[in-house]
Amino acid sequence: MLILVAGAALSLALRQWLDASLILAIVLGSAALGFWQEYRASAAVARLRERLALTARVLRDGERRSVAVSEIVPGDVVLLSAGNLIPADGRVLEARDFLVSEAALTGESLPVEKSAGETVLTGTSVRSGTASMRVETTGRATRYGAIVARLDAAAPESDFARGVRQFGYLLMRVMLIVVLAVLVANELLGRPALESLLFAVALAVGLTPELLPAIVTVTLARGAHAMAASGVIVRRLQAIEDLGSMAVLCTDKTGTLTEGRVELAAALDPAQRESREVLELAHVNASLETGIENPLDAAIVAAGERRGLDTRAWAKVDEIPYDFVRKRLTIVAARGAERHMITKGAFASVLGACEIAPAERERLEAWQARQGEQGYRVLALATRRVPERAAYGRDDEAGMALAGFLLFLDPPKGDAAAVVGSLAALGVRVKIITGDNRHVAAHVAGAIGLDPARLLTGPEIAAMNQEALWHHAERTDVFAEIDPQQKERIVRALQHRGHAVGYMGDGINDAPALHAADVGISVEGAVDVARESADVVLLRRDLAVLRRGVEDGRRTFANTLKYICITTSANFGNMLSMAAATPLLPFLPLAAKQILLNNFLSDFPSLAISTDRVDEEHLAQPLAWDIGEVRRFMVVFGLVSSAFDLLAFWLLLAVFHAGEAAFQTAWFVVSLLTELAVVLVLRTQRPAWRSRPSRLLLGSTLAVAAAALALPYAGVLAGAFGFVPLAWPVVASLLGVVAGYLAATELVKTRKYWFGRKANSPASP
Repeated sequence: MLILVAGAALSLALRQWLDASLILAIVLGSAALGFWQEYRASAAVARLRERLALTARVLRDGERRSVAVSEIVPGDVVLLSAGNLIPADGRVLEARDFLVSEAALTGESLPVEKSAGETVLTGTSVRSGTASMRVETTGRATRYGAIVARLDAAAPESDFARGVRQFGYLLMRVMLIVVLAVLVANELLGRPALESLLFAVALAVGLTPELLPAIVTVTLARGAHAMAASGVIVRRLQAIEDLGSMAVLCTDKTGTLTEGRVELAAALDPAQRESREVLELAHVNASLETGIENPLDAAIVAAGERRGLDTRAWAKVDEIPYDFVRKRLTIVAARGAERHMITKGAFASVLGACEIAPAERERLEAWQARQGEQGYRVLALATRRVPERAAYGRDDEAGMALAGFLLFLDPPKGDAAAVVGSLAALGVRVKIITGDNRHVAAHVAGAIGLDPARLLTGPEIAAMNQEALWHHAERTDVFAEIDPQQKERIVRALQHRGHAVGYMGDGINDAPALHAADVGISVEGAVDVARESADVVLLRRDLAVLRRGVEDGRRTFANTLKYICITTSANFGNMLSMAAATPLLPFLPLAAKQILLNNFLSDFPSLAISTDRVDEEHLAQPLAWDIGEVRRFMVVFGLVSSAFDLLAFWLLLAVFHAGEAAFQTAWFVVSLLTELAVVLVLRTQRPAWRSRPSRLLLGSTLAVAAAALALPYAGVLAGAFGFVPLAWPVVASLLGVVAGYLAATELVKTRKYWFGRKANSPASP
């Protein structure tokens, strides 16, 4: 755009009104189109994001209500629990084991414990526990809002933006070489400096794919709209390219690979016999806890209600919330005069709080392993009587008696294996990262077609140095018993090995990995902090939806590359031909205004490229920018174009003895026709006649081609651009050159390159 603006300013300074008008029309048209598409895209994304608007639980007039975060005002009392984003600055009124992650503000990864009277800030998130806070300031008045107002920091550059920037640098280098060569040649030939300067500027403009900003926006916006119709909301437009580049997908298993309808299969005593008492204790624990909502507690409550259990005989005294270090949750409840501490959680964690003989522990661990191999997730339950006190803490979770076990079943989805296989066919390798035990994770992995033997556990990863993890992460299909920090570490290890990594998660413990991944993927029902960390949100927790998103992302990126590669190679070929012919001709091959018109008309049909079909084989592997390949594509097909340009020059001069006006008219027509027609050849890796373009692309191309042939006969309009009518033998010969050029391009395409990749060889990420 800066090149175009500079060209317009120079033309205005030299009073070349038509040239300046053409350049300004290109600039303003592209800017207006880009603005309109960005506006439409932003409005569409805003409407979609309303469905994902953050809400908070507040206490107003003594009643609990769920309200939009944007409606919270100073004086509201907000109720917080693990997974919530803190929506305003305020002061804690009450807290229980309340840990807050302040990394968004301080960069400190470890959570900070907050107690009554302390301040909590917007943008931080609750890691564990519960609390209530009184809102003091909201929006721009918060500490976070002040930082936003004070800093105008740009978002980190995405791979897509980096590729466009590097492409711009490539164009700049080529332009400088061509323009300087033309200026020097014209100076040596003694041509007027003004004419030479305008011609050089026109060459620079002619090499520029000036509609690139608009076309990228159109393509991405159309892709986002298509993905939204499939149930994929794109929160950041350029994440579409990241989705298309994704080579590894890390995902939890619950609800994604499994049905997500967790059922309590059995409540057993320590001797593995069905026990109503164990179910009752679990029901009390699950019914009275107020921390993280989860499907396991819901399954316990549902099973208890089916058995006629209720909690009216129990009075809640205290709660020690779940956290990702202890991996257990404790409720202290009173029944009559007795107080009972009831602890439920991960098998090893609860057994660690119990007094159990080593031999008995080994027997129970072997039994748990067998259950896991059958697909059951096992939680342990422990209890003990406690004396009356004002409050209880983590230190009280000791010396407990093992009460029994809870077995849960969440079978793999019926289509999970097929979806994982289809992602593999697209070059996306699925890896399971879960906090569940290794046996359950291995069972699910085997059921969906992953290798359960390629498994790493959290303790094994903790013992590895970074270099060892780089090596093992690539070869592992299942990561089990993983903590939140290890999830992020796994993602970064895969990225270090050169993979574009997607991470799919919906819990608070997924937020660090979502942020670290190349494309973070969450679901509509995710906790606040996970949803806000994601680039893409699925309206259904289904890998099949994500697979369609990957395909849409690749189509969008492929169509963008089509425009860049085809237009740049065609422009480069034409500009190279004119630069080479300039010293050999007694006149310029094209006037500056003719170059500008040619470039504008040739780019016009490319606005429809976002609607074009993409061959299925081009979707088979992740796509990524490769400036070296773009440069080779430009040179190879640019030289093919230049060879036929020189043939056209020879015909016009040696056979038809064309003068300046006839030569420029004929060359304008043939160069425009070749640029239009080559899009239909190079848009596909297949033979051109075996891949149909979209109707809009084909129709707009034919319309502009007809206009190119008619323009020399357009009277006043033709005269304004210096065109003259052409004899029909000249037109027929030019059409023959175009046909020969297309045949040669098709031959080179099938033998050597297509979009920078060698034909008939596997595409690489």
